[in-house]
Amino acid sequence: MIRVSQRVFYKAFGLNIVSDIIFPELDIVKGKLDNVDVTLQIKDLSKEWDELLFDNETFRVKEDLVLFKILETAIFCIKNGNEILVSPMNGADLDKIRLYILGTCMGALLIQKKIIPLHGSAIEIEGKAYAIIGESGAGKSTLASAFINKGYKLLSDDVIAVTLSKNHVPIVTPSYPQQKLWKESLNEFGMDSSQFRPIIERETKFAIPVLENFNSEPVPLAGIIELIKSENDELNYRRINGMERLQTLFAHTYRNFLIELLDLMEWHFTSSAKIIDQIDFFQLQRPISTFTANHLVSLILESITKENVEC
Repeated sequence: MIRVSQRVFYKAFGLNIVSDIIFPELDIVKGKLDNVDVTLQIKDLSKEWDELLFDNETFRVKEDLVLFKILETAIFCIKNGNEILVSPMNGADLDKIRLYILGTCMGALLIQKKIIPLHGSAIEIEGKAYAIIGESGAGKSTLASAFINKGYKLLSDDVIAVTLSKNHVPIVTPSYPQQKLWKESLNEFGMDSSQFRPIIERETKFAIPVLENFNSEPVPLAGIIELIKSENDELNYRRINGMERLQTLFAHTYRNFLIELLDLMEWHFTSSAKIIDQIDFFQLQRPISTFTANHLVSLILESITKENVEC
């Protein structure tokens, strides 16, 4: 069991978090917070697991509770959109526990809070947020890193928190100043992987701090780009229209299977409908045979400039 020495206060995803677990990735808030949005505690969850789970089940969703177990790692419980409980297993890798907290747990908590968590990376361009979404391995973080190398700011990597303002304007709230990149991408950018910490022990994906290239303020969402790998040698860039926008937004909502289980399908549909009418929506198919991130940046910037001129 991980020992708790002192509770630490953090800020991430626009939320004030008090935690039993130390997160090197997150910004520490000095002093005490005026209000706490999320409490992250270490707690023995074996009783809850035995009471709620049936044989061979790995997760259970019940009202405002999400409970799941990762073998040789921990049992996790997300409650009411304001509490994350973690029951580490003996010998568990703390880096892996943190990875699940900032990923699946945070995604579930955002859904409970009725904040749409998109699976991707978000970049600030000319005071507006652009979300790069796609399946795992599509190259979202690599493309975001190419934007950063051009001087643009990162807003979020992996989980993008999207809310609607009082005037129904979609807003991206920044997560924390770190990217996750595979060794192959680091090599393409001329970066030495030995300078960075592996996300998980024996893994070839690394944590890349981006403190100087991070925007910590919320930014209006202006566009979504769905990134897809293709075996074709040519790039294909097209606008997504109509109902396909709704389908794309749902498909790339992080841990979207939880939405129906939490009885939030109507909320997600209504929120998505308000978002898609206000932003640009594109699909970008890239060849898997070559490294195209820098070329994709130029293509996207050209498209954004064209859209702004036409508007």
